[in-house]
Amino acid sequence: MILVGAVFAQETLHKFLFVSDEKLKTVSVAGTFNSWNKDANPMSLGADGRTWTISLKLGLGKHQYKFVKNGDQWITDPKAVKNEDDGNGNTNSILFITPPDYNGKADPLDGRTAKSAIFHEPLAPYFNFYDGKIQLKLRARPGDLKQVRVLTGKLAVAAKESPIDEFYSNWKAELPWDGKTKLIYRFETTDGSVKQAYSYTIDPAKTTIFTTPSWVPKTVVYQIFPDRFANGNRSNDPTDVMPWDAKPTYSNRYGGDVAGVAKHLDHLKQLGVGTVYFNPIFASPSNHRYEADDYYNPDREFGTQQEFIALTKQMKSSGIRTVMDFVFNHTSPRFFAFQDLAQNQRNSKYADWYFPKSYPVIAGDSKTYEAWYGFPSMPKVNIVNSAARDWFLDMAKFWLTNASVDGMRLDVANEVNSEFWKTMRPVVKKANPNVWIIGEIWGDGNPWLKGDQFDSVMNYQFRDACLKFIAKGSITATQFTNQLQRVHESYVPQVSNNMMNLLSSHDTARFLTEAGGDRELQKLAAAIQFTWVGAPSVYYGEELGMEGGADPDNRRGMEWDKATPTNDMLGYYKKLAGLKRSNSALWTPNVQFDAVSDATNSGAFYRASETDAVIVTFNRSDKEQTISLRPPTNVRKLAAGGFSDIISGDRIAISDRPVIIKLRPKSARVLVVNTKKSSLAPKSSQVAKFYGDSVQSRANSIQEQTQQP
Repeated sequence: MILVGAVFAQETLHKFLFVSDEKLKTVSVAGTFNSWNKDANPMSLGADGRTWTISLKLGLGKHQYKFVKNGDQWITDPKAVKNEDDGNGNTNSILFITPPDYNGKADPLDGRTAKSAIFHEPLAPYFNFYDGKIQLKLRARPGDLKQVRVLTGKLAVAAKESPIDEFYSNWKAELPWDGKTKLIYRFETTDGSVKQAYSYTIDPAKTTIFTTPSWVPKTVVYQIFPDRFANGNRSNDPTDVMPWDAKPTYSNRYGGDVAGVAKHLDHLKQLGVGTVYFNPIFASPSNHRYEADDYYNPDREFGTQQEFIALTKQMKSSGIRTVMDFVFNHTSPRFFAFQDLAQNQRNSKYADWYFPKSYPVIAGDSKTYEAWYGFPSMPKVNIVNSAARDWFLDMAKFWLTNASVDGMRLDVANEVNSEFWKTMRPVVKKANPNVWIIGEIWGDGNPWLKGDQFDSVMNYQFRDACLKFIAKGSITATQFTNQLQRVHESYVPQVSNNMMNLLSSHDTARFLTEAGGDRELQKLAAAIQFTWVGAPSVYYGEELGMEGGADPDNRRGMEWDKATPTNDMLGYYKKLAGLKRSNSALWTPNVQFDAVSDATNSGAFYRASETDAVIVTFNRSDKEQTISLRPPTNVRKLAAGGFSDIISGDRIAISDRPVIIKLRPKSARVLVVNTKKSSLAPKSSQVAKFYGDSVQSRANSIQEQTQQP
């Protein structure tokens, strides 16, 4: 039997039920299926006055959710089959929507294929063109198929099965393609004696190849919360400016400004920073500035428009790019369009820029308009309204055109209509093809990473793995490496290589605090962060060993008194940043694990390019461990001269025998090849440039190596 055509994922109706022992005004359900929007799906109260219900069409598979009582009390489902830690201090209820054709055990020989699981589309991550090859994936039920082949012309390639989760696996194959000729391909599946085919055609003239900025894998990102980095100009301070070491609150201001950033550019350059990501700079009534009054002018306490533009150009001339934080989901009530709505009500020409619930619309009363998480200070924008869409796109183009801006971080990206992102991408790329578009997505970013919206997302899934394994010690080495590999392989290579890998941010407790103040654990995490696929993102002060609990404690004033040559954390980060910026092995999407052991909580991974190789070994245990490595052939060929540890400067020989590495407790060793061909072969005078002045004394010994915002 031959079946031609695509089979797409199904939906089914699921009824949520919540029984309350108290009288409630409202109950809603929020989860991964509605971008955690507590206002999207209000539940209905039954005649008994206790039972709340709603029926929603949900896709098959795994969903996370919570009930929201009275608009602000988030609780797990008391009757949930399972609750799960999301790695960010939250516990969510888990719902499994099992496909109807999953009845019985999967059997690759029974001739009965679960059709609901079969899925492919000619978009990433199921179709991708990279490095002269097309990468194809067909989703299926795990263990359900005996064989999958991809056929095009006279070429037939066997696909390999790779599990995604308990519901799905991908059958993956690669084929050569020039990217110019028309491509016709089909998947041929075999289940017992039953064969089925799914055919697709790619017209290069009508297909946009997914490309991402080539500079991102080579950079080190540094995140600055503008009000808290440095106060360099006292004349623009707010009247109620706080002392720099004051305890952070949700409303107080410290006076950080443009002049403060400019004053400390040397710190960023010596650290090895190549990109600064600024949280919003726009005029705003809040210290975080995610509710903007004016998108064309910075907050007067931060600096003028021209001062910020000049700063971005000064940074660019120093080799530091700028990423700006944009909020397209909501504004401040003092934004001109909302002010007009509040004044003219239904007669306002901006009425359709927002979502009025009732009239009169009253600023500060979110019962009359939709607002982000119900906060009245953040009325939600109807961004697909043509006038609103064009205004915000023109605003973005203004900054891309007038300032030296190479990146856009998109706030609460999952809550903005994806049609806006699809409209925005070509506009942004036309203004500057190399602009890095990063969405704030905390989970799987693939729905936005098909090549028509973003280049990257903030890799909170990476942080989650590091938090559980390194900071908390709550998962094993195998679970840790499996999670890293699963996330890495879930994205196409050019996306994975563009991920913003973070350990801390303005929305999380700082990693060092999560690790109980253990500096060795933060160093271990940083070593993996800087050598993993993607771009490491350092939250301001992280390189100094700053601590801070949940928001707002994570937004303390930068502790400049710790920026000294004797700060071992700072010296460690300088070495890692120097390696990231200079070693081509860390600019590729290639990674391979070895010697991962749950018994010792240790392991290793390899990164390699044509000229460079890096071996990263890690030990999370409290004891010294010895691991035995068998580097792959390409790494061995590059490492004929042995390896050097960039942290200690120790030399390690390599032979046909296993490479034996000793690791101190809670530590990593980052080994680079000793070869004159390597891009990591700076002269003695260059070592300080790459690794910081604190390691100049070792130059000779390593000369050859080389949600509420």
